Amino acid sequence: MADKYESVELLKNEEKKRFELHVEGHVAFIEYILTNQNVMYLTHTEVPIGLEGKGVGSSIVVKALNFIKSNNFTLAPLCPFVAAYLKRHPEWKEILAPGYHV
Repeated sequence: MADKYESVELLKNEEKKRFELHVEGHVAFIEYILTNQNVMYLTHTEVPIGLEGKGVGSSIVVKALNFIKSNNFTLAPLCPFVAAYLKRHPEWKEILAPGYHV
């Protein structure tokens, strides 16, 4: 399925420690923690009610995973939404940090 939010830029909000997707006047986000060992913990995903069911959550997860992969980080998926996405898309398991499984 094509990502209809592919052209929407993923913003990395350093101050709030989260990735943001600005869509239709709303902000969806994934909070993260980056360790000194370049492990990125994705801790919480939030999609505003007005955007639920439109694919925004999956879109922001994919954009965050691409960011992690392109920066040679590894992923610790603490957020249940991110973990559920990884279960449905096992091709991303290659970026999991040692000791993490979904």
